[in-house]
Amino acid sequence: MNLVEKGSQTAKEGFKNEDDIVKKFNNWKKDKIAQSWLILMKYKLSEIEFVEAVKLSANLGGKTDVQVQVTIKLKKAIDVENLQVKLVSNPKGFNQIDKRWVDKYTEMWNIPLQVVSILKRFTGEEKPTIKKTKDKRRMFANEFSEDEQKVVLKWLKKNQSLIVSDILKGRGKFAAEWMLVAQKINKNARWVLKPMNFCMNYFGNGEIIITNRGSFRIGKITMQRKGGDGGRNTANMLQFKINPAELFDEE
Repeated sequence: MNLVEKGSQTAKEGFKNEDDIVKKFNNWKKDKIAQSWLILMKYKLSEIEFVEAVKLSANLGGKTDVQVQVTIKLKKAIDVENLQVKLVSNPKGFNQIDKRWVDKYTEMWNIPLQVVSILKRFTGEEKPTIKKTKDKRRMFANEFSEDEQKVVLKWLKKNQSLIVSDILKGRGKFAAEWMLVAQKINKNARWVLKPMNFCMNYFGNGEIIITNRGSFRIGKITMQRKGGDGGRNTANMLQFKINPAELFDEE
């Protein structure tokens, strides 16, 4: 099986941003990499009449960064492919896939009040309920009582598939169907394109644990306090992270 069939390849010219991805799709007749992507999406190049790719604005609220419209000859049908693009600079770079206030997640997932309270103390939205903490602003997952830890882990396990789908694929017309991971370097950059269902299974279908650093982990997805932001209150949001570069090794 060659690399294109596996879903990955090297690009001599590299990738700088999503605009490079859009340009490649729009130049698909000459661009061998764009042709590889279309083949992976199960298109026959000889049947394609027209391809138009656009970069979607982040404020649309979906998980799609680049939308590709493919017009098929004779059928005059237009297929739409939604791509989530992850640009990585190094093999161990973690990438935020979702961040929101706990209350927003509560609306989405109907989180029970006890779990809401734990998560808000975890992020620092609410003050710690124990005297000695590693960080006076918040509580780490392993600082909660054994009962509280079990409550959160049980809730995460029960809602694992819903959580993973929402934070990776999203909902509605801008839900992502593909994940394209590309190295953000100038020459000999690698890329890998995988169906989102594969990615949800790869990153999200695993054990749910509390890490040594006091975060929660769902498979290969880390759930943690956002932090940073120069001390602004947005540091108290809940965020989910993955290492997209792991897909390069999943051959």
